[in-house]
Amino acid sequence: MSNQYWIKLLQQQRAIAVIRAQDLELGRQMAKAVAAGGMSLIEITWNSHKAPKLIAQLRSELPECTIGTGTLLNWEQMQQAIASGAQFLFTPHVNLTLIQAAVDAGVPIVPGALSPTEIVTAHQAGASCVKVFPIQAVGGASYIRSLQGPLGHIPLIPTGGVTLENATEFLQAGAIAVGLAGELFPQQLVATGDWQGISCKASRLRDLIKNWKGEATVTK
Repeated sequence: MSNQYWIKLLQQQRAIAVIRAQDLELGRQMAKAVAAGGMSLIEITWNSHKAPKLIAQLRSELPECTIGTGTLLNWEQMQQAIASGAQFLFTPHVNLTLIQAAVDAGVPIVPGALSPTEIVTAHQAGASCVKVFPIQAVGGASYIRSLQGPLGHIPLIPTGGVTLENATEFLQAGAIAVGLAGELFPQQLVATGDWQGISCKASRLRDLIKNWKGEATVTK
């Protein structure tokens, strides 16, 4: 998938469901629940149970979704993620070797960064976007807004503290998309297998985004 098409997907969807599952079947059900709620960008963290198998299964079972992975820490994990079919890659840090490897493989990579220096370094190295994490620890949407002046040309995806209530605030502040984990998958709903409840949360998020002006349309 080209970076250009990946950017268009982000502009259309505006939100990524981040799944960290301690059980393969739970991960499948969590992904299917948010997909049923209208979300099509799904990240499986690499420290999930049997992440490679889960990614491969979801690629087959949810063909309308774009399935990626995150929490990649080294080159070996990245190579395994690409081999499993991950369509986009997230890392919690800026590693120039990993960025170049993803670029060479033709898979969009989104490194995690916090400071302007880290953000610019990642983008100049070839990152498609930059994950700003943990966003709530540095001021939330106001931090994203403050970066727009000098760094408005770099697509930013804040994570770590994004909720259904504040997701559109980040988009309004200039983020290309947001990543949500626990907010979409409350422990109680997962523990009880309340997949309908999770689907409703995903659907609500999609409705909030649809009501937010500025959504783009994807064309291949």
